[in-house]
Amino acid sequence: MRTFLKELSIKTSGRVEFRDITREVEEAVRESGIKSGVAIIFTPHTTTGIFMNEDEGGLKRDLERILEKLIPEKGGYMHDEVDYNAYAHLRSIILGASLAVPVEGGRLMLGTWQSIFLAEFDGPRSRRVYVRVMGSD
Repeated sequence: MRTFLKELSIKTSGRVEFRDITREVEEAVRESGIKSGVAIIFTPHTTTGIFMNEDEGGLKRDLERILEKLIPEKGGYMHDEVDYNAYAHLRSIILGASLAVPVEGGRLMLGTWQSIFLAEFDGPRSRRVYVRVMGSD
């Protein structure tokens, strides 16, 4: 089994943003030369998340509204006594920091409408995303 690691640098532009990083992840898979295996996409930041869904504006706005209802920015959180970003950490916990996608034929096995997103909850910032591809040629 071979492994390959690529670090992506993503600049976000909004306080809350859902950034499609599918192309960057696909490029990392191509660079790896791995034909059959799995790609693991991971963000090391505690105020970001990684998720997969359709890249449609209304759906992204719906997700933002749902997260605001579940975890409002002004929720009287204990962590806000240290940094005013508890809501960002809590939203990140819900989405998670990683995603695994099968690779076959040197390509991500994504459904027709599936895209991979970096969720920013405390931006704008410069963020890192790691793509680890494991498998065989």
